[in-house]
Amino acid sequence: MTRQPPRPIRFAALGDSLTEGVGDRVDGAWRGWAALLAQGLGEPGRSAEFHNFAVSGALTSDVDEHQTPVALACAPDIAAVVVGVNDTLRQTFDIHDIAMRYDRVCAAISAHGARILTACLPDPGTMLALPLPLARPLARRQRAVNAVVHALSDRYGAVHLHMADTAWVEDRTLWSADRIHPGERGHRMIARRFHELLTAEGLVLGSPPGAEPEQPAPGPAAKALWLATAGTAWVARRCTDLLPQLLGLAGAEVRHWARGTSVRLDQVAETALSSALASLSPAPPLARMGE
Repeated sequence: MTRQPPRPIRFAALGDSLTEGVGDRVDGAWRGWAALLAQGLGEPGRSAEFHNFAVSGALTSDVDEHQTPVALACAPDIAAVVVGVNDTLRQTFDIHDIAMRYDRVCAAISAHGARILTACLPDPGTMLALPLPLARPLARRQRAVNAVVHALSDRYGAVHLHMADTAWVEDRTLWSADRIHPGERGHRMIARRFHELLTAEGLVLGSPPGAEPEQPAPGPAAKALWLATAGTAWVARRCTDLLPQLLGLAGAEVRHWARGTSVRLDQVAETALSSALASLSPAPPLARMGE
């Protein structure tokens, strides 16, 4: 009787442009950290099967409603769920809805027996070096999203990568010309960090992806071209949705700063986060923004 080879390790990636691979272009297409990680999930005698469902601009609601059902149809062994930054850039930001949807996604994946990969992310205001009154509201939102991700990662035993550290944000060699997506070096670092965490838990036996980029880094001319073309379009799309509200939020920041009452804005955000976590069932884990 011929022995059948073991089925491939199935890896599904869900999320937005970060997981789609924006910033790491190879042969005219995005590759990114998830594809790089997939290359190191297999081992001699057992290959890896990779499906990337991430879409640029995706919100937590898109992952919940559209990406998760098709990902589960592939019966993944490992599923990455990295999303949330785009939610902070929308007028419709609602930490309660984000928490409920993220919980639903993790519960569905966990119920199918897959191991979940999660990550907390730096806030876009810091990445884009926005003026403080504009950056603070976005930072507050991203801290809330990260707190939800931390809490649900603990609940579902996810393999979690902390990517909001100052050292990560300030190392510009890791970032692409757009200043908000990793470049090839950054994508490789994310893949290697996840591979390290998975290996420590005995979940993968393959070799990690290389650390050094294979493509030349974009020079000043390429960066300027991006900012003048695609970068301008990216900002315009976000401004149409967010800018009027963000200017109002910035005005509130300035007024509270002038009165010495900025702590009130933090308290409002903390209350909303606590309410969102308390609405999860059963027995929501405790978390505070910035943990």
